[in-house]
Amino acid sequence: MLRVGLTGGLGSGKSTAAQRFAELGADVFSSDEIGREMMQPGEAVYAAIVAHFGPAVVKADGTLDRSALARIAFTDGRLEELNSIVHPAVIARQKELMDEVAARDANAVAIVESALIFETKYGGEGGWHKRFDRIIFVKASEELRIARFVARAAGGKTLSEEERSVLESEAWRRIARQAATERSAAHCDTVLTNDGTIGQLKAQVDVLWPELKAEALQRT
Repeated sequence: MLRVGLTGGLGSGKSTAAQRFAELGADVFSSDEIGREMMQPGEAVYAAIVAHFGPAVVKADGTLDRSALARIAFTDGRLEELNSIVHPAVIARQKELMDEVAARDANAVAIVESALIFETKYGGEGGWHKRFDRIIFVKASEELRIARFVARAAGGKTLSEEERSVLESEAWRRIARQAATERSAAHCDTVLTNDGTIGQLKAQVDVLWPELKAEALQRT
């Protein structure tokens, strides 16, 4: 089986690439989705977050108040405390899922979509080198990434100049925090450029897919 890490910064298009890989037959797992599942009431990660940060991060319905948690993590400078709870659990779950795929199909291509493949320090002994056989990086210009973030956040709503400015500022802040991700492109085996249309990005995925399948077969 071939274990692939798929990464890129905010608005780069890595989720679109991941979706296309899944359509072609890859087993794709989203770190964000795994994290969201683990942060639901009743889950161990949820309990650990509440125990560490207190009831202020819990809404009236019992779910996590993500806005409050984000303020604590980013504004109050406690992001590493949150990462130390979430990242080990998410990475362990990624391994479980890939092991399940390998047991089912030795020729499979298993892809983990994550923005923090290189940044996290909770990847275990050997880090990302041991977790993945191949890394794919999706890149795009900062202007496009900001525009995509704003459009996604707007959800079709017409924004005022003030609302647009707030979202653009938030995008810049997130991009600044992901500077290490952009520098990590040099460590990747393949770089997909997403400065054009969705169709052009998918075409790059289509070209790469037979190569990944061939490599998976070679590793069997």
